[in-house]
Amino acid sequence: MTRIYLIRHAEAEGNLYRIVQGQGNSNLTDRGWRQVKALERRFADIHIDDVYTSDLYRTCATASAVYKPKRIVPHRRKDLREIYVGDWEGRTWGDIARRWPEQMGYFSHRPDLWYSQGAETALGVLERIRTAVSSIAAGNEGRTIAIFSHGYAIRLLLADLQGYPAERMGESPTGQNTAVSLLEYENGEMRILFRDDVSHLKTEEYLSGETVRRVADPLEPGLWFQPPQGKEAEEIAAACGLTLHPEAQTLVGWSRETPVGVVQLGPEAGRVALACILPAYRGKGFGGQLIGQAVQWTRAQGGGELLAHPGEGAQGFLLAYGFQPLKSGDFAKDIRFIPEFLGE
Repeated sequence: MTRIYLIRHAEAEGNLYRIVQGQGNSNLTDRGWRQVKALERRFADIHIDDVYTSDLYRTCATASAVYKPKRIVPHRRKDLREIYVGDWEGRTWGDIARRWPEQMGYFSHRPDLWYSQGAETALGVLERIRTAVSSIAAGNEGRTIAIFSHGYAIRLLLADLQGYPAERMGESPTGQNTAVSLLEYENGEMRILFRDDVSHLKTEEYLSGETVRRVADPLEPGLWFQPPQGKEAEEIAAACGLTLHPEAQTLVGWSRETPVGVVQLGPEAGRVALACILPAYRGKGFGGQLIGQAVQWTRAQGGGELLAHPGEGAQGFLLAYGFQPLKSGDFAKDIRFIPEFLGE
């Protein structure tokens, strides 16, 4: 018999910024790294013989919670990756909700009906992840192993193991980041002992570090972005008591059909010249999605750091999203990947 700890990766940028990650690389957030430490504490006294992980950055980084303290060399496997979502890769969930509302509903509630140009099918992902986990388990008879994968792939596998037919797999829940499930594999059969446990995220040691509010409604798609089409950017900035920078790139964030925020980037790479959300729309995590756009733009320019000069009352927001004060008066956020967790 093989015992398998099946673990979802820690919170990554796409989760926080509401950007579809799919099979793209996404850095861990500050909360994600605290979740890694919480996992490390959870597994400190649990014997693990070997560690397998998807080769994507966010899972490799999360798996370090187990393989580093136990001095195990992890096995990186492409067949443990998240679903490839084709045309959706790298888009905001708000953009997808606007362009493909029916398919977005299917993605969550009827995976068997979901379609995106160039994507894997949900049932294809299920076959891939089931075959991968079964082959790993069969090769580790009598051992205890940890497998790190992704939310959608894990959800499909657990639904299948619990007997959900294809048309009802959407009823199976998605575990939180770093959710732990325990499986047993013997004589070609796999069964669940428990699923989606996050007790390690309910300790005082973990909760005392929470600074960024979790989105109350996890199904809220978030914002979509486009350059200004009229005066909406000036009006949002004015409502926030700010003035647009004349030489910066400007994006307006829309919640469905309502402009609610604006972010300006530049003129130099990595500079957040302005970011604000209309007062009526604050407290929904939209501000962090402005930072997400800045991260994407800066990486596309080859930059590894965000810089922002805090306006009145903005220091707490910047600190909550991982910026650190500099002697110059600016705040900086390191957005570089750690090379050891990047796949080949």
